[in-house]
Amino acid sequence: MQLPQIRLRSTMAKIAIETVPAKLEIQQPPAELEIEQPPARLTIRTTPSKLTIDQTKAWEDMNLEHIFRRIEKFAEQGYNDWLDGLARVSRQGDELMRIEDGGNPIAEQAKENSESPMYEFNIGWVPSPFSVHISYTPADEDIRFETHKPVIRARTHSPIIRYTPGEVSIHLAQRPSLDIDFAHLRFVGVHFDMLI
Repeated sequence: MQLPQIRLRSTMAKIAIETVPAKLEIQQPPAELEIEQPPARLTIRTTPSKLTIDQTKAWEDMNLEHIFRRIEKFAEQGYNDWLDGLARVSRQGDELMRIEDGGNPIAEQAKENSESPMYEFNIGWVPSPFSVHISYTPADEDIRFETHKPVIRARTHSPIIRYTPGEVSIHLAQRPSLDIDFAHLRFVGVHFDMLI
C-alpha cells in the first residue's frame, strides 16, 4: 500500500561576510638626548709638615760645637775670666792696702793664687738629657671641590600613526528555496480518480 506523501525540500539561505581587518601602524622615533657633564673641579693645597731637630746643645755637651760657636764661647769665657781676675786683683790690692788692719794677707793671697779651684762633679751624661730639641709642625691639607650639574638637552618626537580602517562586505551567498513534491496522491472524484 502506498501512502500519499508530501515531500518538502528546503535550502537554507547563506550569508557571506568578508572582512578586511583594520591596520594600525605606530612608529615611535626615538627621542634625542644629549647629556653633557662638566667635570668637577678639585683643588688640593698642601702645606708640608716641618720637622726641626736642633742638636746644638748635644754637640756642645760632647765638645764638638761649631768653630764659630767655640770662638764665641771662648771669647765670652775669656772676658768673664778677665773680669773675675780684675775683681780679684782689685780686692787683693785693697787687702794689701789695709795690711795694717791685721791678718796675713800676703800668705792668704799666695795660697789663693797657687791653688787650683775645686770642681764638683757627680754623675754626668754626655750628651745631657733632652739636649736634642725636636719641633714638629704637622702638614695641613686644604681640599676644595666644586661640582657642576649635568646639562641635559632632550628633544622628543611625536609618534607617527597610520590607520587604515577595516571593511566588512556582506552578501547573500545562497538564496533560500523550498521545493514541494507530492507522491502517491490521488484525487477521487465522482466516477473517476486521478493521480496527482
